[in-house]
Amino acid sequence: MLEELERWSETEPTVYEEDLDAVEADLEGLEFPLTGEEVVERVGDQRVETGDGSYAVADLIPETEAVRFETPRVVRVRIKRATVAAAMKRIYEAVETLPNAELRGSQREAYERTLRELQGIDAVDEDEGIEVVADWIVEQIRDREKLPGSRQVRKRGAKFARAQGHEVRNDEWLGV
Repeated sequence: MLEELERWSETEPTVYEEDLDAVEADLEGLEFPLTGEEVVERVGDQRVETGDGSYAVADLIPETEAVRFETPRVVRVRIKRATVAAAMKRIYEAVETLPNAELRGSQREAYERTLRELQGIDAVDEDEGIEVVADWIVEQIRDREKLPGSRQVRKRGAKFARAQGHEVRNDEWLGV
């Protein structure tokens, strides 16, 4: 009961620390940076448990050379936000279908931050906002054959949040 009270404000089911420790330990001793492909090759079969279920690391890390991890700790941080990581993996997979397109730097950070913001306001709704916006991004990539801009992604996130009855102020990330 005390653990539940401590986690009351968390917006995502916690990935159990023992699982994160095991993944990080298996990556220790390897030469970093590693690509997503190399991480999945090394620990992709390992499972991490959350309060809502179980994920294979391969379900959370894009199996691509475009994603690079500087340390085992960075892999741990990515895995810890399981629903955001799974959505970003889908987005990376869609980007891989585009010729001469990459999701890097500030655009990647904006996509991730938008998903995290949706997670924060939509905690009671089983992260539906993350799924809706990730689906929209993937559709945009497939239909228009280009990456939607960061501002468009934020606007789509705000539209979803408002449709669900959440207030989105102009001084917030989604309030573009």
